[in-house]
Amino acid sequence: MTKQRKANKNKKASYKVKNWAQYNQSLINRGSLTIWITPEVLNSWKDQRPAQRGAQFEYSDLAIEALLALKFLLKLPYRATQGFGQSLFNLLEIELPVPNYTTLSRRANSLTVALPRQSETVRHIVMDSTGLKVYGEGEWKVRQHGYSKRRTWRKIHLSIDPETQEIVVAQLTPNSVTDGQAGVTMLQELPNTPDQVTGDGGYDKRPFYQECQALSIGKIVVPPQRNAKIWQHGNCKLPPHPRDQNLRYIRQHGRKKWKRDHDYHQRSLAETTMFRYKRLFGAELQSRDDESQRNEARLKCAILNRMTALGLPDSYKVVNV
Repeated sequence: MTKQRKANKNKKASYKVKNWAQYNQSLINRGSLTIWITPEVLNSWKDQRPAQRGAQFEYSDLAIEALLALKFLLKLPYRATQGFGQSLFNLLEIELPVPNYTTLSRRANSLTVALPRQSETVRHIVMDSTGLKVYGEGEWKVRQHGYSKRRTWRKIHLSIDPETQEIVVAQLTPNSVTDGQAGVTMLQELPNTPDQVTGDGGYDKRPFYQECQALSIGKIVVPPQRNAKIWQHGNCKLPPHPRDQNLRYIRQHGRKKWKRDHDYHQRSLAETTMFRYKRLFGAELQSRDDESQRNEARLKCAILNRMTALGLPDSYKVVNV
């Protein structure tokens, strides 16, 4: 192989965007306040639930969710969120009260945040997880002086629809929960049974496969571990186990060909979503109690889905000669 061919082989692939005008406008629209506070939100600003014992709710969940979305999107403290909302309503001459910071903090515990999606059904699900810091040192301090015992983080588990790149299911768990355990719960929360589920080696667990088989998922694309053994041998009267079929295919054709033939590369879309999440909101959680942290993570995922609905780049690979 010549030096030129070696250089071309090692050169990173480049991509061009076909719909740059539409994608550029969608990036501009992400900063529009009308995306986050719509006329529907203003019309249902006051709480309309039946009267209850004790104090009554003054603001609807939709109003609280809209202000919290601005808080996390603009990285504002609770008090600054109240001030931002008041100044925004004053400029727009909207005669509506704005929740104070105490109300926002308290109601953040009890919200039920739904993930907006363009499609109600999914045919393929890609799963992955990443860590979010609650408190602890930054990277520089750890590199220079090491880390202390007071370090706490959570894991966010996401199920992505590769066709729309939207988040279908989002879960926030303690760091002790494995991907396989969270994967079982996420499968149970899917709106319908997909045709295919794809995940990395962290989902190569018996409970995960059992749940996939119980839901009659036809294609399970999870790479077995390097030292994997057959779970169900050929002399068994049961149908072939999907995990063993993957393992036999890898032994016969190699792991690289298995990934290519089973579209395993689509799992990278989950990593892309994780990158977008951390690039937009950072790798930390602002809330401190468990319920607020779960709602914070789900609300950030809802914001990502709204941004995704505005438009994504349609790119193609450029062949380097």
